[in-house]
Amino acid sequence: MSRLLFGIAFVATLTAVHAQGRGVLHGRAEGRTYYSATGAFKVTIPVLPELGGGITDTENVVTFQDDFNTHVSIAVFPQDATQRWEMSTRGTKDYLVYFFTNFVLADFKQNFTGVTVESASYLHNVMDGALVAYILLPGGSMFMNRVPKLSDTEKPPVAKRGNLVFVKNGDIYVISTELAERVLERHTYKKTPAEEDTILRQRLDDILGKIQFLKTANTNPTAPMTPTPPVPSSHGR
Repeated sequence: MSRLLFGIAFVATLTAVHAQGRGVLHGRAEGRTYYSATGAFKVTIPVLPELGGGITDTENVVTFQDDFNTHVSIAVFPQDATQRWEMSTRGTKDYLVYFFTNFVLADFKQNFTGVTVESASYLHNVMDGALVAYILLPGGSMFMNRVPKLSDTEKPPVAKRGNLVFVKNGDIYVISTELAERVLERHTYKKTPAEEDTILRQRLDDILGKIQFLKTANTNPTAPMTPTPPVPSSHGR
């Protein structure tokens, strides 16, 4: 999986137009359930048409957004031989940090200026090991169309996203959600970073709880697990 491929599928979907019925879904929606195009999972749709909720997806990423305060994306990519090798040699914790830094964060930085990681931690008891990371994106809100026109002296609001990264059944997942209130409430917003982290973590947990994984783990002992190691780079161990 190249970083460019991940960026096209993930960040481009985050910045797409989110409108119900606009375009054709790669996955499918049946009632209140969305089925991923890859067949890896299904999820209870976290937005309502009555609140302007819509679905946009690619083969690997689905985004849900409404006109209130919900913006959620779920990305799932099969681990290729190189990614499985990286995980087997690094261990789960270091692999998730490596993946987030070199794929997810790098793509956000390519699309938005001034992106920073505010905090991150490893969750031993979530999905057999998961990374949660909170990032700040100046001018990178998915709700900028609802922000009043800025004066010449005002800087664009700084969006904050929570990201949950884990591996399940040979796929790597990235669940991401924006704390919309931070941008929409602007000058009346008074939450501390710790309070924001708690809200985002609760929302990520809620999304995770709505997902049902449909694939089974790859137990084929002949599956390639040790490709020729990639050329060492600056992000190596």
